[in-house]
Formats: sequence, C-alpha cells, structure tokens
Amino acid sequence: MRSFINRQPIWSLIIFIVLAFFVWAIFAAWPPGFEDVFGKKKVFLNAFFNGITLGALYFLVASGFTLIFGLMKNVNLAHGSLYMLGGYIGYGVAVTTRWGLLSFVVALLLLGLLGLVLPGGVVPRLGGEDLRPKPVTIGISIVLADLMLWIWGGNFYQILAPEWLSGPVKLPLVTALKSNGEAVYLTYPIVRLVIFLGAVVVGVLMWLALNRTRVGMLIRAGVDDRDMLSATGVRIQRVFVLVFAFGAGLAGIAGVVGGTFQSMAPGEDTRFLLASLVVVIVGGMGSIPGAAVGALIIGLAEQFGSVYFPTYAVVLTFLIMVVVLAFRPQGLFGRTR
Repeated sequence: MRSFINRQPIWSLIIFIVLAFFVWAIFAAWPPGFEDVFGKKKVFLNAFFNGITLGALYFLVASGFTLIFGLMKNVNLAHGSLYMLGGYIGYGVAVTTRWGLLSFVVALLLLGLLGLVLPGGVVPRLGGEDLRPKPVTIGISIVLADLMLWIWGGNFYQILAPEWLSGPVKLPLVTALKSNGEAVYLTYPIVRLVIFLGAVVVGVLMWLALNRTRVGMLIRAGVDDRDMLSATGVRIQRVFVLVFAFGAGLAGIAGVVGGTFQSMAPGEDTRFLLASLVVVIVGGMGSIPGAAVGALIIGLAEQFGSVYFPTYAVVLTFLIMVVVLAFRPQGLFGRTR
C-alpha cells in the first residue's frame, strides 16, 4: 500500500476522496439539497449493496477464469457456458432433493469433472498455440449452449433460497428521518448478504491456497513464467488440467449462486463471459485480489449506472476498462512483464 501511494500519489488521493465520499454517503444523514441531486438515500444504499453483491457473484465467476487466463495465456471462452450449466444443475438438484446446499456440492463436483475431462483434457494440449485453443473453447461453448437449450428450453429458472435465508434483514443504516425524528433503517434481502460473505470466504481460502501451499506456489510460478517452471522439471500439463478443473468447478458454484438471487436463462452465459473478461482486464491477469477489486468496481458501476445513468450503464462499464487499459495496461494488480 505504501509503495502504491509513493508511486501514484495523485491516484491515491482520488481513491481516498472517492472512498471518503462513499463512507459519508452511507453512514451520514443526507441534507435536503443533497437528495435533490442524488435522489433518496434508500435508492443510493440499495444500488450500493446490489453492486457489492453483484460484484461478489462476478468474483466467483472471474476468479477461476483469471487463473486459467493467467496460467495458460489463453481465454477459456466456454467459461460462461460452464457457469450457466452449473446453475441449471443446481436448480435440478435443489428441486429434486429440496436441499439447496447439496446443489453447491454437486455443481462443484460435476463441473470440476467436466473441466477435467472436456476442456481440461483438450485445451492444455494446445497450450503452446496462440489461436487454436480459442476456437476449441468456442466450439465447446456452442455445444454446451445447444445442449442446455435442448434439455431446459428457453424458460427462466430460479433456485429458491432456504427459508432461513428468505426475507429481509434490518441494517443499522439510516435512510431517512420521520417528522417526529424517528429514524428509518434500511432493509435488505439476507440471501444477498450471505452470498457476499460466502464470496469473501472463498476469496480468502483461494488466497491462502495460492500463497501457503505447494500447488499454489506452482500455479503462481506458472502465471509468472510457465516456460521457466516447465524447465525446472514440473509437469506443467498437470498444473494446467488442475487449474482448468478448479476454474470449472468454481464456475459451477457461481452458477448456483447466480440462480439463487437472479435467474438462469439462455444468454446468461455470454453475459457472464463478457463480465469475466472485463473483470480480468481491470483487475489484472492471474491475480485473485485483482479479480476481487475488479469485480467490485464493475458490479458497483453496473448498479449505479442503471440507477443514475440507465441509458449509459453499459458504456460506463467499458469506459472503466478503457481508462484502466490507457493508464495501466496490465490491470490494477497485474504485473509488468
């Protein structure tokens, strides 16, 4: 942090001002003139928490994607289809067993196995090529999308959350004051808060696994210089397959999460593939902290854009990506090669 402040004092000041504004806007009582510009505080807080929880979902999808991208230097264009397949599988397990938590385990195992057998068994063999893996993953994506359309049709599916996660919870954030001086507190769906906490736990466990285990050391070394890692005698092919399987399993878990507070339908695969690409570009290739920060930025940008700039919400997301590419092409947490 100190090195970043010393190297980028202007950007550090801008980030500090933005964070200070958000802290004030969340916890302080808004003056009447401020609400005339930004609308009601309740709308602002809902957009803020929606952006955080959407960012948590983007992180779950993009974290495995960024490891594959960073290690193999190739984009897995079937990642969005793996996400959607995980959501459909989670829906089927939840409806059949009436046990929502089991759907996470089944989606992780089945998608991890699929990533091990299908893309994990084919794409790493093309690891030395620059172009051939991309059409291969596109073909896998098209086949999976057609199979899902054939099996589940074009309907919308949503996984019902357990009863203990249904309903809102009152947060200690004041949205307004009544005429008698009584405070009105924000209520927010508890399932979204649990999803955010779950994403934080997954992110911490991934960081620990990458920085405190031998397998994580090999993955980080492969992200930095896979040719040198291969020259040391490490079977880089096995590392490729392991990361592919792990990324696919994580995409399956993200599909179950996405099907819980959103819905599953044709087209979601393309949406989340594009979101993962943007998150990786903003955060930095192969960086888990970068994926977390990038997902948070993109999630907040989408939600605040849809509230305050509905016509230009999509433009705002890609504008952030363009600005990052202009000033830091390797991403916020990426390393210069």
